[in-house]
Amino acid sequence: MMAGIGFTFYEFFAGGGMVRAGLDNGNWDCLFANDFDRKKCESYTRNWGSDTLVCDDVAALQTFDLPSRANLVWASFPCQDLSLAGGGAGLGGDRSGTFWPFWRLMDALIADGRAPDILALENVSGTLTSHGGKDFEAICQSFVKSGYRVGAVVVDAALFVPHSRPRLFVVGVREGVAIPRGIIGDGASAQWHPKALRTAYDRLPSACKDFWLWWRIAPPALSDIRFADLIEETPVSVKWHSEIETQKLLSMMSTINLAKVHYAQRAGLKMVGTIYKRTRHDALGQKVQRAEVRFDDIAGCLRTPGGGSSRQTILVVDGNTVKSRLISTRETARLMGLPEDYCLPENYNEAYHLTGDGVVAPVVRHLAEQLFEPLLQATKWRRAVA
Repeated sequence: MMAGIGFTFYEFFAGGGMVRAGLDNGNWDCLFANDFDRKKCESYTRNWGSDTLVCDDVAALQTFDLPSRANLVWASFPCQDLSLAGGGAGLGGDRSGTFWPFWRLMDALIADGRAPDILALENVSGTLTSHGGKDFEAICQSFVKSGYRVGAVVVDAALFVPHSRPRLFVVGVREGVAIPRGIIGDGASAQWHPKALRTAYDRLPSACKDFWLWWRIAPPALSDIRFADLIEETPVSVKWHSEIETQKLLSMMSTINLAKVHYAQRAGLKMVGTIYKRTRHDALGQKVQRAEVRFDDIAGCLRTPGGGSSRQTILVVDGNTVKSRLISTRETARLMGLPEDYCLPENYNEAYHLTGDGVVAPVVRHLAEQLFEPLLQATKWRRAVA
């Protein structure tokens, strides 16, 4: 697509460009992308080229590094310090704390007369409860102080792909951006504003609530894609386990989890389950490693591979035949809604890290259709008739 046609965006903490994949429908032009991780930048370049990418610390960027003016700025800033599985450092941590230099850059852009129409942040749902809600409050206050009305939604990728991945999306609109009435609700909705978000909103100071928006989003069409449909018979990135390795995995299961396997064997059709290894206490109170399986045709949330137990294993049950292996890198890409021609790193851990640390592309597409594009189209129409 030619520059200047449709809508423009910057993509911060871009990873492998999964936001760009979600916006890649001919209506959006990427003006700038940034990430600090060299390996991720290599993947971004392989898939999107290097014309718009700057591989550097966001704290080192200046407004002159950012070309033109973007309608949308997206930032999927690191989640490690906000995650419920993290150390609890929150926005004061080394990783999630990169929010602050990013926002300082946005304020400098605003002072330069190039305020983006829309600012969108993505992170884990743990952001809502981090430090008793204070980190979420700090994010919302940043929007308001910078001249933006703000709202948030929690979207589970399972609505689009067979992948359990709930994420928080905070979306702010600049003063002067036309807001169609159809995309604002009178209050919270059960689907997009779960209890944790409503509680976080209740804790906000009145100065933030005065600028709050309850985004109204239509539900997506029901997906008929099953996790079993995404499984490779002959994967390149991984090998099937030996029979001994599979039996060892089964031996690590509790009675309840073994019962799930036996039920799958009696189902009369091929079933694919996903396994995570977790540390549990046995009947004597001693810590043991357990293999926990689910057969709901939805993959568990992909995570970055910090250790062997964080890699997802699949279990394929077809009658008396039971096979297992690590999930393949192409399968993880499919769970993130990436196209088949998306280029992945050859190294397994690098590819798993890339996908496990990304944003699901169809979720981005839905937010664009439901929020970003209606907002920008309404503003463009208002400016045209002014």
